[in-house]
Amino acid sequence: MPPDSPAHPTSIRFSRLLLTGAAGGLGCTLRPRLAAYCRRLRLSDIEALGEAAAHEELQPARLEDATAVHALLDGVDAVVHLGGVSTEQPWAPILRANIEGAFHLYEAARKHGVKRIVFASSNHVTGFYRQDEVISPHDPVRPDGLYGLSKAFGENLARLYFDRHGIETVCLRIGSSFAEPKNRRMLATWLSYDDLERLVVASLTAPVVGFSVIYGLSDNTTGWWDNTGARHIGYRPQDSSEPFRAALEAAEPTLDTGDPAALYQGGAFVRTGPFD
Repeated sequence: MPPDSPAHPTSIRFSRLLLTGAAGGLGCTLRPRLAAYCRRLRLSDIEALGEAAAHEELQPARLEDATAVHALLDGVDAVVHLGGVSTEQPWAPILRANIEGAFHLYEAARKHGVKRIVFASSNHVTGFYRQDEVISPHDPVRPDGLYGLSKAFGENLARLYFDRHGIETVCLRIGSSFAEPKNRRMLATWLSYDDLERLVVASLTAPVVGFSVIYGLSDNTTGWWDNTGARHIGYRPQDSSEPFRAALEAAEPTLDTGDPAALYQGGAFVRTGPFD
């Protein structure tokens, strides 16, 4: 187990876990941490994954390739799905990776009998709510771009596959997961790496999750998201953005209230993208 792992399981929970998007920022963060919870960790991405550790299996796959994704799910107990486009992009790559790819993943899970998926959704599913509102996963989606729209599709897909096929999913509307918050917006949206691990492990190991949508954030003093619904999986964040507040507010002493990024929860995503 990594020495700084915040969770201490009494035993390995899974024979084989699949981590998609393993070469991305959060994938690289979770890769060594998930080793504590499985005998074999299968890693997939379209980017270089480096050398495999003794407990790892490297299996690159493009999410739009249904055959490759089907093979990827073979022999897997559960999935942490971080793969796909993670920023605002033109429609074509989002369609391939986030919409077609999500469908291929769930179809492969159905065919192979995989019953638990942790799906990396995004706060950008609700990015067009204002920063003076507090919302919950029960509020209607208000995507701030094509990326957020694709994640809303993924959440609906997960609900369909639970209702029709009993595949349980925890959709994590991840805020801003970095080593530390980078700006004033992240005082509300920050998710520490240790809390990210706590959240993913709780999502994998809670006895019953059904179809759940949970915001991925730490125990920040400022917040726009009511995460009461996370209690049933046992997620208890232990970190906070508050120690960073003074420095971040000094760096941004005033906010331009004429800038949509300062008004809406999605930040800069509400004014970027292929719409010009």
